Amino acid sequence: MTTTTAPIPAAARRRGSAPSTRAAWGFLTPFLVGFAVFYLVPIGYVIYKSLYGVRRSSTFGPIQEVFVGLANYRSALGDGDFVRGIGRIALFGFVQVPVMLLIALVLALLLDSARIRFTRFFRLAFFVPYAVPGAIAAIMWGFLYAPSLSPFNQLTRPLGADPDLLSADVILWSIANLVTWTYAGYNMLIMYSALQAIPADLYEAARIDGASDLQIAWRIKVPIIAPAVVLTAVFSIIGTLQLFTEPQVMATVSTAISSSYTPTIAAYAQISAQNYGLGAAMSVIITVATVVLSVVFFRLTRKRVEG
Repeated sequence: MTTTTAPIPAAARRRGSAPSTRAAWGFLTPFLVGFAVFYLVPIGYVIYKSLYGVRRSSTFGPIQEVFVGLANYRSALGDGDFVRGIGRIALFGFVQVPVMLLIALVLALLLDSARIRFTRFFRLAFFVPYAVPGAIAAIMWGFLYAPSLSPFNQLTRPLGADPDLLSADVILWSIANLVTWTYAGYNMLIMYSALQAIPADLYEAARIDGASDLQIAWRIKVPIIAPAVVLTAVFSIIGTLQLFTEPQVMATVSTAISSSYTPTIAAYAQISAQNYGLGAAMSVIITVATVVLSVVFFRLTRKRVEG
């Protein structure tokens, strides 16, 4: 015996879907309102401010905000200090991000290894630096870098070496060491979580085929968690272009960090000087560069991961 289901008329489907549609919009509305108020409106306001400049009719005359078009963008891109800050951050990210992700990957693989004991302790120990506020971490490392207080200098001074880790030649890499110390454990935790999702059957099958621990790590674990590694890389690229707290705090102990050392510090300096249009234009340039680099990197690596 077979049964047939009568088709539901279109009018009945519309009547049935109307309450569901209203319920969906009811749940979505709070999010959409918050998204528009706290995300889209600020972005639109920054773009709007970047098109305006400040003019005075005389030295002590009232301030007038006038439309200047793209003049602020031309001024930002023509500012040598701002452009050098972008280049400095590009060099920083080109060296620091791969080193940090390599350290995080090695730590995650070690914690996932069956040969390592006290994994909970080491997992927490590696993650603790991320829980330290960035300003506190920068102050702490500033004291460690200070030549008169640094334990590194106390170790190397008897050998005739007295390096200044706050000098202009090495301050960028001193900050890189600080950022690596802070975020390596955070990235490690993302990779370690991805490793925990791999079925143990794969490892047993590989061992039956004679694979060593190193071969399992390189040929099975790393390819499977590649999407997680790409994700941490994108996060790191975004964080690099937004680097602000660490160099800003380190500027209190090092004269090598200027008010335009990084693009975000340069934008902050302009806004502090009430040059809101130029500061907004710099912020938009940083945002566009962040989006473009993140999308390009994500697309390039996605092809390799999926390939």
